[in-house]
Amino acid sequence: VGDSSVLTCPLKGNITMLIWKITPKAGGLCTLVYRTDTNMTHRTNCSDNIDWTFRPGLAPALEIQQVGIAQEGNYSCEVASTDGNFHVMYHLTVLAPPRLSLYCDEQGSPMCEAAAGKPPAQLSWVPESSSSAEEKGHDNGTVTVVSKFTARSTNVTNVTTCMVSHPAGNWSQSIAC
Repeated sequence: VGDSSVLTCPLKGNITMLIWKITPKAGGLCTLVYRTDTNMTHRTNCSDNIDWTFRPGLAPALEIQQVGIAQEGNYSCEVASTDGNFHVMYHLTVLAPPRLSLYCDEQGSPMCEAAAGKPPAQLSWVPESSSSAEEKGHDNGTVTVVSKFTARSTNVTNVTTCMVSHPAGNWSQSIAC
């Protein structure tokens, strides 16, 4: 989420036409067409952050600026050239890093929350805890995970650390309740 992404098509022979067909998980089909004989581009039903990027000596590519969860889906490129027709398919998966917060509840127990991550984050504790995590899904496809520290023994240090594992990164935070 928030990064830019560039998707490319094969450059074989002299391109006469290039078409991107984008089928997002949510929303309708978006198409971008480029014809070299007229140097014309056409777009239908595409969001403003999806457009062509032209680079010298390379085939026109598709650029998605500030990728959002709404851009997740299938991206198909069809190329017509003097060497034949070519097709490339991408599946774009968007990762949303969770927001980490660590606090003490009313009983003085550490609580760890990884909010609005996609996919859901994995939470663990140091020292080890017998707690389980609860997940709450949101309409935009993200998930908030909450875990309460439960000590396995009474011989536990005052400081606990919540560790968050996620494909977008790993984080940890410590607290003394």
